[in-house]
Amino acid sequence: MNYTLNQLQIFLKVVQTTSITKAAEELNLTQPAVSIQIKNLQAQFEIPLLEIIGKKIFITDFGKEIAESAKGILDQVYAINYKTMAFKDQLVGRLKFSIVSTGKYVLPYFLTDFLRVNPGVEISIDVTNREKVLVSQLENQVDFSLISDALENPTFNSIDILTNDLYLVGNKETAKLQPTFNYLEFKNELPLIFRENGSGTRKIMEAYLKKQGVDGLKKIELVSNEAVKQAVMAGLGYSIMPLIGIKNEIQSGAIKIIERDGLPISTKWKLIWHKDKNLSPVSKAFLTYLIENKAQIRQKYFEWKKPSKKCLAFNN
Repeated sequence: MNYTLNQLQIFLKVVQTTSITKAAEELNLTQPAVSIQIKNLQAQFEIPLLEIIGKKIFITDFGKEIAESAKGILDQVYAINYKTMAFKDQLVGRLKFSIVSTGKYVLPYFLTDFLRVNPGVEISIDVTNREKVLVSQLENQVDFSLISDALENPTFNSIDILTNDLYLVGNKETAKLQPTFNYLEFKNELPLIFRENGSGTRKIMEAYLKKQGVDGLKKIELVSNEAVKQAVMAGLGYSIMPLIGIKNEIQSGAIKIIERDGLPISTKWKLIWHKDKNLSPVSKAFLTYLIENKAQIRQKYFEWKKPSKKCLAFNN
């Protein structure tokens, strides 16, 4: 046997999510990287760990046993690391986050320097939609959550960390089809691409369209921000998307911003936590770090967040 801790960690995440795509998102890896590590781990065993039927992943009984053992091994490794760091009088512990899907473009930048200074802190991030993020907070499953729309709920404390701007977008071909780009043409010709129910982006998008007096549009509904982005680039239709999730595609010209009245929609990225939660020393340390450093982090990593004229398709 010659498996690695990294392979066990990746396999455990695949078991927990029953999805290569979801595991890759949560681990901040590419899908091919996850698949390769799963293949390498499987090569150590004669009995299958997983079965793929259609597009679904099923964990075999043997795979469940290995996952349980892997969790025990990883927990022991974490415990050893914690004890070592604590003996050195360093901050140790684990922070658990739940974040909306585009939050993966935000949160890592607010963690980088904190983790560099505090190597004894472990991070767990669950990437999902807004509805499930709020449930995870209410059920005390995580320490902090990251959302990107208005939250008027006395149950939670919050800190604004970054502006979130959403634009109407198409690919470079579809953006040229209709220079006048009125909503009648939207209704009759081109579908709008929505996130699934429970998504904060969908909620914002529907509120904007309602304000514009637009309904009855043809729709395509997809489950993740990445899927929406790929559909827009393929020319399936248009969407209203957070700029932060399409930075590279905007810069390369694969996606174009289409100017409209009332856009961009600006909201705030908020870090939230339950007001009654007894924060651990690690959680308190992270909050202090965030409050003291969020302005510098915004300046260092997010100065690009204003699109240039060459990124725009058409004016009204």
